[in-house]
Amino acid sequence: MEDYAIVSDLSVIGCVGTLIVATRGNRGAGEVLLTVRGSRETFLAWSDEPLPKGTKVLVVEVRGARTVVVEPWKDLLWSRFRTEIP
Repeated sequence: MEDYAIVSDLSVIGCVGTLIVATRGNRGAGEVLLTVRGSRETFLAWSDEPLPKGTKVLVVEVRGARTVVVEPWKDLLWSRFRTEIP
């Protein structure tokens, strides 16, 4: 019998991804595309408030197999850097 490496979905906490299907707040999940374990993977994404497709999000919680909770992500460092470029 072969041994298989089992990698927990907990490894996605802290990852930043992009919504490919809008979330509907507590009315329904969307879908987020994340780069995990060297490849791009999709997860069901829940959020407190509805978020449109294309929103950059941060994974803050794992609810179960391939299901995460996300919040909008703003890269403050990059935003500040861009405003300082003449």
